[in-house]
Amino acid sequence: MGCMAEPGVAALSRYECRACGYIYEPEQGQPEKGIPPGTAFADLPVDWRCPVCGVKKAAFVNIGTKAVPGFPENYRYGIGVNRLTPGQKSLLIFGGLVLGFLFLMSFYGVK
Repeated sequence: MGCMAEPGVAALSRYECRACGYIYEPEQGQPEKGIPPGTAFADLPVDWRCPVCGVKKAAFVNIGTKAVPGFPENYRYGIGVNRLTPGQKSLLIFGGLVLGFLFLMSFYGVK
């Protein structure tokens, strides 16, 4: 069925609200609500609700940690891009495409 998680990994996993998409980050907690940083989702009060839409804890799903995807032994390959997060890779790819487009468009100004 599912993979067995390492002990302690689920404790710092992030949880996403299926109703609105809010992500509970255990590293940040919710200091404004009295929940200190480092509080695992399982340790939240029973009456805790999504701060965005107000649904109960049962509406949240475990989305794992913020770890970089892939195998750690492969991180040193790929000119360092294997250590980038998916968001950083997207920025690199689409930023390169935009710069390439602007470079090509600059030829219209050449006489």
